[in-house]
Amino acid sequence: MAKKRVCFLYIAQHHQVWHSLSVAVAMARGWPNLKVEIAATTQELLDYVAGLLKELGGAPIAFVLLPPAWMRRLSGGGAPPKAPMLIANALRLGRYDAVITPERTTALLRKLGVRHPILVYTQHGAGDREGPFEPRLRVFDLVMAAGPKQRDRMIGEGWVKPENCAMVGYPKFDLVDALPQRPAPRFERPGPVALYNPHFHPELSSWPKWGWQVLEAFATGDRHNLIFAPHIRLFETASSEERAAFKRFAEHPRIHVDLGGPAAADMTYTRAADLYLGDVSSQIYEFLRTPKPCLFLNASGADWRGDPSFHHWLFGPVLDRVDDLGDAVDLALANHADFHAVQAEGIAQTFDITDEPSSLRAARAIARRLESRA
Repeated sequence: MAKKRVCFLYIAQHHQVWHSLSVAVAMARGWPNLKVEIAATTQELLDYVAGLLKELGGAPIAFVLLPPAWMRRLSGGGAPPKAPMLIANALRLGRYDAVITPERTTALLRKLGVRHPILVYTQHGAGDREGPFEPRLRVFDLVMAAGPKQRDRMIGEGWVKPENCAMVGYPKFDLVDALPQRPAPRFERPGPVALYNPHFHPELSSWPKWGWQVLEAFATGDRHNLIFAPHIRLFETASSEERAAFKRFAEHPRIHVDLGGPAAADMTYTRAADLYLGDVSSQIYEFLRTPKPCLFLNASGADWRGDPSFHHWLFGPVLDRVDDLGDAVDLALANHADFHAVQAEGIAQTFDITDEPSSLRAARAIARRLESRA
């Protein structure tokens, strides 16, 4: 009997790999009746995955570079647009028995007439922002939830049926824990380390209004060090001139800038920082795997109290201005005890972590869905 073929699909940025690669490895090692393949739209992304897989000790996984090459050339070496690549590869992807993806654009396959494979959405974060809770979730045959917070909201708002939702924990933690830890940034001067992690969404991010003011506050201060590691998509399409503007911080003894390198995706910075400074990124929950001080920037003037999309703003002080940012950082560090209990409760609601690895739970949920279909 021929093996069923499952495809772990990567058509976006490298940070999304971290949310499903450990599931692919668990499936390839534990389900010999399944043929596991990883498909990506750039060779660079395939090489990145191959490097991680080698560090993990390998697994019987095949690699597929999706055509057409001309679309990559038009993209100047970056990731080609997702929708055109899905259109170009609809027939190819339709031959799999399952397509597993960390992003929602792949729901387009159903509109393109792809019916055979089950579609599985692994998520790529466990935040509160309302954007991920949307109609495309209904297209997927199986949707992962990191914990009861995600599961209950998806089901309660009608985006996912209970029988199509699998609460599996957070497979990214398995991958992070299995790989060697990358060295943290080193600073020339002592002091607590803040991680500034603005989101890319222009209406919710603190970067457009306050970003440079935040960097200058740390550059001119004498008490704190700063890791500036925004969401990878914030500067993904930035021009060389826009990137060059950060050169003045390159040799600064208290500033470390990373606009989208590997360390921005693998929790190097969330583990290294003493305080989280941000707005609406789901990375807040990765940072709070160990409860630590937080400080939030309400640059958009959001009426956030009672809004589930801003639930994480209960985990620390919220600033409506950044004129005295250094003092606000000191207060957040000093008063963390006031927020420790609500942070711990938030993490318990966000991540359903058990003794069984999350990646194994996710792989089993996919395998069972394939079996039930047969």
